[in-house]
Amino acid sequence: MLKSLRGRLILIFSVVGISVWSFYSNGLNLGLDLLGGMHLALEIDDPDGTLTPEARSDGIDRVERIIRTRIDEFGVSEPLIQKVGNDRLIVELAGITDPERAKDLIRQSAFLEWKLVGRAAEVDAALARIDRAIVSALGVDSIRALGRATAAPTGAGSSIEELLFQGGDTAAAGDTTAAAAQDSQVVEEDPGASLRPFTGLLNRGDEGTFLVAESDIAAASLFLSLPEVEIALPRGISLQFGSQPIGQGAGLYRELYVLSRDAFLTGDMLEGATAGRDPQFNQPQVQFQLSRIGGRRFGELTGQHIGDRIAIILDGEVVSAPVVRDRIGARGQIDLGGSTMEEAVDLALVLRAGALPAPVRILEERTVGPSLGQDSIDQGRMAGIVGIFLVILVMAVYYRVAGLLAITALGVYVILVMGGLASIGATLTLPGIAGLILSVGMAVDANVLIFERIREELDNGRPTRNAVDEGFGHALSAIVDSNITTLLTALILFQFGTGPVRGFAVTLSIGIVASFFTAIFVTRAFFLLYVGNKKATDPISI
Repeated sequence: MLKSLRGRLILIFSVVGISVWSFYSNGLNLGLDLLGGMHLALEIDDPDGTLTPEARSDGIDRVERIIRTRIDEFGVSEPLIQKVGNDRLIVELAGITDPERAKDLIRQSAFLEWKLVGRAAEVDAALARIDRAIVSALGVDSIRALGRATAAPTGAGSSIEELLFQGGDTAAAGDTTAAAAQDSQVVEEDPGASLRPFTGLLNRGDEGTFLVAESDIAAASLFLSLPEVEIALPRGISLQFGSQPIGQGAGLYRELYVLSRDAFLTGDMLEGATAGRDPQFNQPQVQFQLSRIGGRRFGELTGQHIGDRIAIILDGEVVSAPVVRDRIGARGQIDLGGSTMEEAVDLALVLRAGALPAPVRILEERTVGPSLGQDSIDQGRMAGIVGIFLVILVMAVYYRVAGLLAITALGVYVILVMGGLASIGATLTLPGIAGLILSVGMAVDANVLIFERIREELDNGRPTRNAVDEGFGHALSAIVDSNITTLLTALILFQFGTGPVRGFAVTLSIGIVASFFTAIFVTRAFFLLYVGNKKATDPISI
């Protein structure tokens, strides 16, 4: 018996030591309802209903993988990212301190393109045609209601370049004088001919760009989205805005780039991206690595366009347009001079994670503040203290010394549960605390079964040591049956449940395993110590 007791004690101290080490090494992760954070419900954005159920299911699977990669690199502790049904995704981010940044990171599609920057003169001759196309598409009344129309003055010696840019660069004046004269002849016949809805918003920028006031971006974007404007643009040319406003005089403006319509390189050839700083100006930048094919194509094109500008476009907006100083191979960089280092890190993260297969829409958003989470912790702690105190009181009063042994084993049980949760990186939620308290009751229930069987054996006249052995032996089958059935229920909850239900199932499962161990090994070891020095006929307090 001594050898058996020694083995039991060694096993118990080893398991307790591992649990304590795991708890202090890994800590215990707190869930959204305890730590605070945000809850999002997402689905594929398909307003026209053109996607089939199979396409939506495949899309949400791909969205899940990409968002999981982004969130993991974002640094959120124990995020919950779970598919619900065939077309919905639940994202819970506990402890998040910047919800808007997280939402932007999730929704960003990260479609990366490289295009050549053209010259503004390529568009100058088409500006009058673009204005007429806008007037034709929207109507005079609608344009005037927007408050963006500009009456084009007509008079001798006035070129369209002077009229549009109010004394700015007149390099292309010769190309557009004829268009201005033609327009002036039809002003009386067509009142819309005097409107300049688009060109009235433009100012001359650097080579290859126009400037649009920040307050006019919405109207300009509306005009550029019209199919008639796309047709009116010169063949092979597109107009796209820069991502960041720039200061010009007393106002803020956005650059409108003249670009080639087709990209010569896209983000599917990107193999890596890291954030850093420009060693010369200490500005944030993103260094990228292209595939072998992408590097070869990039090298050929940059070699042919030394001195020209190349626009790097992310999700339809130009983030950088550097001048090509030399041939560039598979490695390059995106300069983010106006951005923060945090934005550079996010951009590199999104580029590494890949592009979303389709836009996502946030169906539901909930934010749990840290104060509410602290209230939940306090309430859960109070419920646990009250529940455990009542269990201790009943056990001590009803079973006396044996009850005190069970209470000591219960302390070991709590250590094992906390260590188990920490070792697997589980997240403790408010329902998880409920599962923990429930499993405490189950651990006591196992001891009650054992103590009652020992009492029966003592009442039948069995010697003390034999009564203890028989009590544990006879109660074992009932304990095993009850624990296995509850464990199966917890596993089913974990498999088919979501969020809080799974947290409850995890805590309950670990609690069941720990309660079985403490009832069979720990409590029995304490009983062996208790009756070890007693004679077979000595009574025990139970």
